[in-house]
Amino acid sequence: MLRVRGKREFILGLYQTPKHESALREASEAGFNLINRNSTPAAYDEAHALGLWGWSALGSLPPTNRAEAENRMRQVIETLRNHPGLLYWETEDEPTFVWKEPAKLRVSAAQINDTAAFIRKLDATHPLYLNQSPTNLVSTLQTYNPAADIIATDIYPVIPRGAREQYALWPDGRQGDFLNETVSQVGQYADKMRAVAGPSRAVFVVLQGFAWEMLRDKERDPAMVLYPTAAQLRFMAWQSVVHGVNGLIWWGLSYTPPEAPLWNDIRTVVRELAQVRDALAASPVKLPLKLIYHDTGHSLDRGIEWLAKPLGRDTLLIAVNADGNPVDVTFDGLTRFQKCQPLFASPAVALTKGQLRERFEPFATRVWRLG
Repeated sequence: MLRVRGKREFILGLYQTPKHESALREASEAGFNLINRNSTPAAYDEAHALGLWGWSALGSLPPTNRAEAENRMRQVIETLRNHPGLLYWETEDEPTFVWKEPAKLRVSAAQINDTAAFIRKLDATHPLYLNQSPTNLVSTLQTYNPAADIIATDIYPVIPRGAREQYALWPDGRQGDFLNETVSQVGQYADKMRAVAGPSRAVFVVLQGFAWEMLRDKERDPAMVLYPTAAQLRFMAWQSVVHGVNGLIWWGLSYTPPEAPLWNDIRTVVRELAQVRDALAASPVKLPLKLIYHDTGHSLDRGIEWLAKPLGRDTLLIAVNADGNPVDVTFDGLTRFQKCQPLFASPAVALTKGQLRERFEPFATRVWRLG
């Protein structure tokens, strides 16, 4: 978990806001605490005044014209490194990714690692953030680890069937490459990036804040504009938490028109997360929890995934159904608790003799406060 001035902080961030004047203030009011900034003090001043940290992408130092690149990078770092709103630096986005040529690496690990060493000589205080493509082997991505204190990946699984060829999509119309095509692949990629990062680096997941069709500059097909639903947004965020991420960042909102419900839905999810931010930043609580499944007429594929966190003197229990089918389950082993309070529109359930029984619809989310 990141520590800011000694305090553990769970990050809720944005690469962009929608293109309307009040969007940055709306982000702050919803509970976001991070926003991507350009490299000017004025941009950081604006965010900091609203209680938001910022970060800037510095790129990397190329083998040619290196002295010129070093001077540009040094100027940005020296201008911003003492700003109270700066949280971390970024080098290159997705350095391994080359569309349609997956065997190639766009920027070598040696170049990124060398750049990181240069940045740290100028600023040893702020961490370095590296967002990786969801593809490539864990071992390949780990070669970039010397350049990162925070490892991230971006996974955007809500894609319409039959999407035309588009940058960043494989020929089968998917962005990820696991067998799982559902929104629950987000948790698998969180696990993959934890394997990349190891125990000593933070892991963030970059979540979908756009419709793929809206990324096209022209010839958009209105029938193919598919935004994540409120339930999908909620599931992907809370599933990421269950899989142990240390921060969530949404990408793509600058491509989302104001009439779309997406911005309001994302803010609704972030309001939930922000209400328990201190709990999310804390170490997990170990519970002797046993899941007892009851037949619904369906096979059990991934089932229920859960995590417990301390919430004051109580315990926050987060559970998500990673299956594409309904799941009926009893949570057994809760004898230390006497009451269960549903949070964030989760249904009320009876806590009886240390057990909770609940039916989850596909990709449903539950958050309970156990006292």
